[in-house]
Amino acid sequence: MAPSAVTAETVSDAPTHLPQHIALAKSTAQQVSTSSGDPGLAFIHDETTAPPSFTDPYEERKYLKHRLTLAFRVFAKFGFSEGVAGHITARDPVEKDSFWVNPFGMHFALVRDEDLIRVDHEGKVVDGGRNRRLNYAAYAIHAEIHKARPDVLCAAHSHSMYGRAFCATGRTLDPLTQDACVFYNDHVLYSNFAGVVLASEEGRSIARELGNKKAALLGNHGILTAGQSIEATVASFVLLEKCCEVQLLADASSAGSGKPLVSIGQEEAQCTWEALGGPGGGYFMGLPLFQIAEQEFGEATFLGRGLEPL
Repeated sequence: MAPSAVTAETVSDAPTHLPQHIALAKSTAQQVSTSSGDPGLAFIHDETTAPPSFTDPYEERKYLKHRLTLAFRVFAKFGFSEGVAGHITARDPVEKDSFWVNPFGMHFALVRDEDLIRVDHEGKVVDGGRNRRLNYAAYAIHAEIHKARPDVLCAAHSHSMYGRAFCATGRTLDPLTQDACVFYNDHVLYSNFAGVVLASEEGRSIARELGNKKAALLGNHGILTAGQSIEATVASFVLLEKCCEVQLLADASSAGSGKPLVSIGQEEAQCTWEALGGPGGGYFMGLPLFQIAEQEFGEATFLGRGLEPL
């Protein structure tokens, strides 16, 4: 139930010793809680836990292009820009059968709004900066994801170090930590490595395997995330990379000590996903990353949302 649907009587019935916004969240939460507490209290759902909405699609395009530029700066800071591999796409709000992506051969740390290129679902570059080279793998993968998933605004893929290492194990993540539970029953293994993805059919296969999940481990390749906002997609990618690192470290520790790893129980893992794994949580968790990226452009906005300059 959204906060706007809560009656005054409901709010007044909330514990009076809690701050009003926390009491409201507690009153409106409908998820089943475990002994750790109510998942609905993890995030206070208001305008800061959802991307801004626009009435003018051209203003939205301008906004999203800059958010995409900031996303590349985040990837650069985490070292996800090895060689020429890697791409992040954002669906264009004006012509929705096209998406914006980085030009092939430009370092993530150098991408600016005017450098982005727009690609239609047939693989044609229809707009963009001086360098209009297209990484065909970006088209082959992302066009099929955007076609198959109307809910997906943004998708990201890069050859990150620990993602690549874990994708060679042929496994999905175990629920070993609270952070790993963000991906509990919300990521898949795509084990069919067929070489560099240069065919739309391979992209369709990846999209089919991804289904309605937010992340995929591409076997012998790397990780991929998709989301309803650029911020959630980026936050998921950064977190998934860290979870791959933790899984590899935990596996090595277990092999060295001979002691089995301790996994989180199914109920607890599901409850943790309900608290942290949704698109609102993903968006909000991405905002601190964008706060830092804004500094490269001499910008500062409230919570890094890209609106209301401070």
